[in-house]
Amino acid sequence: MAGIFDSKYFNAEVFGKYLETVPRVKQNAFLKSGVLRTRSDLKNMLADQTGGNFISVPMVGRIGGTPLNYDGSTNITATSLGTYLQSMIVVGRAKAWTERDFSYDITGGHDFMADIAAQVGDYWDDVDQATILSILKGIFGVTTNNFSADHTLDISGETGTAANVGATTLNNAMQKAAGANKNIFAMAIMNSAVATNLENLQVLEYAKSDENGFQRATALATWNGRTVLIDDEGTSETDTSGETPVTTYTTYILGQGAIDYCDCGAKVPNEVDRDPATNGGMDTLYTRQRKLFAPHGFSFVQPTTAIISPTNAQLETAARWAPVKDTAGTGYYDSKAIPIARIISKG
Repeated sequence: MAGIFDSKYFNAEVFGKYLETVPRVKQNAFLKSGVLRTRSDLKNMLADQTGGNFISVPMVGRIGGTPLNYDGSTNITATSLGTYLQSMIVVGRAKAWTERDFSYDITGGHDFMADIAAQVGDYWDDVDQATILSILKGIFGVTTNNFSADHTLDISGETGTAANVGATTLNNAMQKAAGANKNIFAMAIMNSAVATNLENLQVLEYAKSDENGFQRATALATWNGRTVLIDDEGTSETDTSGETPVTTYTTYILGQGAIDYCDCGAKVPNEVDRDPATNGGMDTLYTRQRKLFAPHGFSFVQPTTAIISPTNAQLETAARWAPVKDTAGTGYYDSKAIPIARIISKG
């Protein structure tokens, strides 16, 4: 049977369909919780823009204002619905894997399309989550309009177990960020050290799936009804400036519609190239993606030399982000309407 990397038999369209049908645990968790708000309209907007990688999109605010006294002599004056402008950028990523003919020959080869599609799908899930974590790190470096202070619950300075995340920490963090609107939060991304602590407190529960009559634990957990993703990359930081290294952990909390999302696509998402000479012959699978992740209430700020596709390091730079302003440029989008928060703890 021909291997998946054999360019003579590779069908990019069929391979792409396999990728679409393979279950994507992390991606599905984001989508089902509503954290990623799919915006297919953005793809068309990008196509209409020169370069197709950076757009500015209007955001609609909420009506408000102080009610007037209705006493028969006070004039009724009207205010308009606030509109804001949010700038978004596309993140492009690419990767390739090579398979040698000789490795296939001596191992008996197991190159079934579904197996490889599953691994590619998981790989891109990890890449997307790393991108989201970099964006979150970047926007929490923004001090304008007090976003970082208002949306951060820092308990790392407490002593003993008070410095660790506990049963009530999530509720307190959500209330601090969104007030009475705290129930909009739907997901948390945390370090395994924090997850272990919550497991020991018996407040973290792993979801069960019923397959052929058997209850099996899944890779997802819940905390006070919110989906939990566990990731050690980008969720911890160690300060080595003192005599004893101190590690703190950041738990990100995301709500419904926290991030506008669009799979913008690439001209050739998947393709194979064959080199018959090197190492006795080898095939290379190339994959590409272009996706837009726009945090609610924040604009991507271009530097003097415009960025085509930001690296994770650029996404983590606070100067690349700014709170969304109204079209007049005089007022900020309501911070309490941004369903993004974080907890900083020692465990």
